Amino acid sequence: MERAEESRLMNQSPDKLVLLAPLTGPVVALADVPDPVFAEGMFGDGLAIDPLEGRLVAPCDGLVTHLARTGHAVTLQTPEGAEILLHIGIDTVELGGAGFTAKVTQGAHVRAGDLLIEFDQDTVGTKAPSLVSVIAIANSDVFEIVERASGRVTAGVTPLLAVRVKGGAAQTQTQAAAGGAQAAQPADVEVQASRIVTLMQSGGLHARPAARARESVRGLQAHVEVHHDGRHANVQSVVGLLGLGAGEGATVEIVGTGRDAARAVEAVARELLREVHGELEETPARVKSPAPGQAARPSGMPLDPNTLAGVCAAPGIAVGTLVRWDDAELVPPERASGTPAAESRLLDRALATVDQELNTTVRDASQRGAVGEAGIFAVHRVLLEDPTLVDAARDLISLGKSAGFAWREAIRAQIAVLAHVEDMLLAERAADLRDIEKRVLRALGYANPAARTLPSEAVLAANEFTPSDLSSLDRARVTALAMAGGGATSHAAIIARQLGIPALVAVGDALHAIPDGTQVVVDASAGRLEYAPTELDVERARLERQRLAGVRETNRRTSRQAAATRDGRAIEVAANIATIDDARTALDNGADAVGLLRTELLFIHRESAPNAEEHRQSYQAIVDALEGRTAIIRTLDVGADKEVPYLTLPPETNPALGLRGIRLAQVRPDLLDEQLRGLIAVQPHGCVRILLPMVTDAGELVRVRKRIDDLARGLGRTDAIEVGVMIEVPSAALLADQLARHADFLSIGTNDLTQYTLAMDRCQADLAAQADGLHPAVLRLIELTTQGAAKHGKWVGVCGALAGDPVAVPLLVGLGVTELSVDPVAVPGIKARVRTLDYQLCRQRASDLLALDSAQAVRAASREIWPMD
Repeated sequence: MERAEESRLMNQSPDKLVLLAPLTGPVVALADVPDPVFAEGMFGDGLAIDPLEGRLVAPCDGLVTHLARTGHAVTLQTPEGAEILLHIGIDTVELGGAGFTAKVTQGAHVRAGDLLIEFDQDTVGTKAPSLVSVIAIANSDVFEIVERASGRVTAGVTPLLAVRVKGGAAQTQTQAAAGGAQAAQPADVEVQASRIVTLMQSGGLHARPAARARESVRGLQAHVEVHHDGRHANVQSVVGLLGLGAGEGATVEIVGTGRDAARAVEAVARELLREVHGELEETPARVKSPAPGQAARPSGMPLDPNTLAGVCAAPGIAVGTLVRWDDAELVPPERASGTPAAESRLLDRALATVDQELNTTVRDASQRGAVGEAGIFAVHRVLLEDPTLVDAARDLISLGKSAGFAWREAIRAQIAVLAHVEDMLLAERAADLRDIEKRVLRALGYANPAARTLPSEAVLAANEFTPSDLSSLDRARVTALAMAGGGATSHAAIIARQLGIPALVAVGDALHAIPDGTQVVVDASAGRLEYAPTELDVERARLERQRLAGVRETNRRTSRQAAATRDGRAIEVAANIATIDDARTALDNGADAVGLLRTELLFIHRESAPNAEEHRQSYQAIVDALEGRTAIIRTLDVGADKEVPYLTLPPETNPALGLRGIRLAQVRPDLLDEQLRGLIAVQPHGCVRILLPMVTDAGELVRVRKRIDDLARGLGRTDAIEVGVMIEVPSAALLADQLARHADFLSIGTNDLTQYTLAMDRCQADLAAQADGLHPAVLRLIELTTQGAAKHGKWVGVCGALAGDPVAVPLLVGLGVTELSVDPVAVPGIKARVRTLDYQLCRQRASDLLALDSAQAVRAASREIWPMD
């Protein structure tokens, strides 16, 4: 093409984007490309060039959003949001990269004319059907071509195409804005920023911080990568970040380019440095399974014959028939039955279907209070849309592979990466990928064989269970789970605990050698699986299980009776709940009241804070279900182990010491006011007591109590409203007498009180044995609390885990506690425990035990003084 002819295309204008020729050679109409996939415009409208030189250059400024692993194709995104696909030759992906040399990396910003790919024309031309190369507008549903070149063009010089947003200039700015964080920035506003950080949070760069890091740059115009140990990953790819293998203590570099690079790098750094307590399922597995058959009991004695050792994932004992649960392999056909475009649409529909299923699962789990389960499947949703997986699958689909085959291969490539990561936690996340692999294949129509009929007592065995496996179990027939692999921190282990199914993990490959149908005894609490047990072994296990079940049933039959010590000291046994289903369970188990209603579920997994009417309706439904029993309702206690994304709280170095509980009202008083209005409106008056968390001194209590009184008057309420204070920090215990002057009751949260007193994170696995609420220092603070309350005639309850510990109950009763609030299913057992006690003996011996020097000594003495069945 002559210069005069080249100039036929208009110069760049505000409503039009001009693309230069990326190759030198004659222009070929798209309809004449010798491949129906391109010729029919399945990858978008465009042109082709028959190249005379082996150099592909950028046709415009932009961001490299995708670079094929084989180096034969690249996609650019312009600042305006146009997606430009540049594909060298026909079926060149089959060459496996032979003859191609990429000169850029995915995520790079390029200028028009920059060299993108070099290719050997002889090598490619002799092995591929054609060298004709396509330039297509991949998002042709948004952008339209308004002018095209013809004749011969020169790379980086000749205008090739002019495109604009469909609808004209009015939409250009909107489309540019829609480019979001992925949109390329002009070189004159590109900024580079970097920061080196050391990952101190437990588990390192695992799924949740990776997902939070990705979300932190949403809307920012920047490209961010994380570099570690010679590898790098786009922050948009959670799977890629996991594959870095950056565990706890690792040092990573965060690198950003683009206009908002500095802000984006800092945002990612905050998420990677932020400690979020309570993510127990994301803490590294610290205990490895001993070699099967060679483990030893704690005493050092070897295991019995026909016994395998594992790690307890969920406690309990069970007898049953071993049933292999490993799914038969889902093997989709390799070759596609339709066009690549049709297969891509099939994959998109399957991904959308699974995403909707996961969204429903997250919502349902949240509503029934299974926050851990909700978090697991929320992470699965993040993985499902990961560009590393989706792009890899689309690469394979472009080669003529079926959607199912492409998805399975893309997932398994990432699983292989994680399998070689030394960090046990990150390697365990491969199970999550296997789960979404199966979900999507099922959505594509690949079904498992006919459902198996389980025996009445089935012990399911597998290399590893996925969360979706467990969500579909027949719980009436499954007595236990056994896994050759996995870990006590895996998502399957968490769900097994929530379901109350005994589970062993890390049993080893010896599990696979046990024939299907073998009778087994699983003592998950002891970390043992006996196969082909003797009749005596089976009988002992059944008797122990029956004994425990019998004790539970006996306690349940008397659970509706009041609990009092043998010498007449009345102890109220209440329930800790979060949902209306919990309330019904509490009543079924004989709870005298609700001692703690956690209200956090009303705030999480939603887009905005609830209003006063939503609060009222939620609490009213629970109060109605309690049939006249009172409910102590704790105001919002987020921070530390509970995140509410829409609050956009400032980052904190140590959230456990930051804006938690009542302190949140300092920065968001509107949240507390709306909740208090809802609480005050619940009928009948007097059925609700308000509990304030994380109070440290009387001044905080007085200010909030005045606010409650003002709101009540504004709503026309004149009767007294009972207000209590949680004793969770040492200062509150030390000032209990001052707090009791203004509060109607005190409720001790022993979980937090223990961690703050001992300076031991209660979510840190290595400190779990030492962070014991029976430590004499904690017990002395409990005594100070009851003594301070007694000065003003106020009562004290305990709503922390210590209230449900049978070893601790005699001590709490002896120290003057008159209410114990426990998990609903624990109510019958705790009531039965109280009835065995003598209050005067409890008072005397509790005082003696406070003089001991360790929690272990206190526990040993308590068991000796007050033995249990």
